[in-house]
Amino acid sequence: MKIALFGYGKMGKEIEQIALQRKHEVLLKIDDKNINTITSEELSNCDVAIEFSTPDSAISNIYKCFDSNVPVVVGTTGWYDKYDEVKDLCLKKNGCLFHASNFSIGVNIFFKINEQLAGMMNKYSDYNVFMEEIHHVHKLDAPSGTAITLAKGVIDNLERKNKWVNTNSNNSNELGIVSKRIDEVPGTHAVKYFSAIDDIEIKHTAHNRKGFALGAVLAAEFSKDKKGVLGMNDLMNF
Repeated sequence: MKIALFGYGKMGKEIEQIALQRKHEVLLKIDDKNINTITSEELSNCDVAIEFSTPDSAISNIYKCFDSNVPVVVGTTGWYDKYDEVKDLCLKKNGCLFHASNFSIGVNIFFKINEQLAGMMNKYSDYNVFMEEIHHVHKLDAPSGTAITLAKGVIDNLERKNKWVNTNSNNSNELGIVSKRIDEVPGTHAVKYFSAIDDIEIKHTAHNRKGFALGAVLAAEFSKDKKGVLGMNDLMNF
């Protein structure tokens, strides 16, 4: 495949390395230095685009892909307040949008375990629950998109929680998420149930960015020649 890569920081370089290992060609490397010089014709020469830039630029990059009829795989988070608008335009233009808060295969398995555990804990009201997420100091959004997906998994399956807040909370209906930014941590997420008797904790710890990069390239391979709005559940056939 010929790939357009939006965002050429540490994550973009990891994606490039994985793509080349899998015999793909990175035709365009796009960042804030050349974004205004990329033409629709250049973009349309690509089979798929992978978007890992910043929350401020993600939506405009997605729209460029829709205009060029190029499927786009989006790993940037922090733009989901405009999700319905982006989804509607994708369907209107018969485009392809593959989005995920996290492309790691392990994390997406973790998402499913989290949902199942929340459902099991639903009838045990003695247990409260909170979450913690840790990322590198360069991450711009908090809580992370991954943490928000985990929080949704809890709220959808645990009746006593109906909203999340990005702080510790003593309100019984709120799921507290504590966000920490430490050095170069790739990403750690923990969901902790606690009671006077015992604690139950599930945790995912990323050792590096390779899992995210591989998942993004697998998503790009999956999205080629497809239409509509896709996600990791489609790729992993959950």
